[in-house]
Amino acid sequence: MRGFLVVGNKAVTEPFSLNDLPGAGRMDVLCRCTSQALFISHGIRKDVEVYLLLLGPPEPPKVVLVKGNEVKRMSPDERNVAGHIRKALSIESGKRWKKVHSGVYVSKKGLEELLEELSNSYSLVYLKEDGVNISKAKLPSNPLFILGDHEGLTEEQEEVVRNYVTLKLSLSPLSLLAEQCIVIVHYELDKPTYSSEIS
Repeated sequence: MRGFLVVGNKAVTEPFSLNDLPGAGRMDVLCRCTSQALFISHGIRKDVEVYLLLLGPPEPPKVVLVKGNEVKRMSPDERNVAGHIRKALSIESGKRWKKVHSGVYVSKKGLEELLEELSNSYSLVYLKEDGVNISKAKLPSNPLFILGDHEGLTEEQEEVVRNYVTLKLSLSPLSLLAEQCIVIVHYELDKPTYSSEIS
């Protein structure tokens, strides 16, 4: 398994207009991240989970989880992904995961509570420009990659993350778009399989 946790510091926590995703706390960024994490040509990655931590108004925090091995009727375009997120935000939720429909769940968890839960099944990895070059690092099994939205993580959030991560990785000395980071991570993780198939 591999996972991605994207922190949306301004992403709204109530149903939003599909006609203005940037105005919903840059929900467009989270939708693109979800799409890049899950979709391949004519298919979906069954071994991927995406966690979207929404910290914007009016009722933060909320987490939307999408499981690649369960999700149905989702397509790669932003509007479709946003529709699934909007439906999740219309559901009354508590601390326990609540199923919205096939492969989509919602819960009210903050960053530390979520990381505590994820650390039981994943090796947590923080993506940051000053980390270890990913091409030179030994990647753990069952990695979950933590990254921020267009604004990145706050200093307070980074302090929390540092208590849980096993590795900090850099994908580039440049600040990349969040969805670009996910594509590069998939490429690096896919390489061993690709090499064995052509050898």
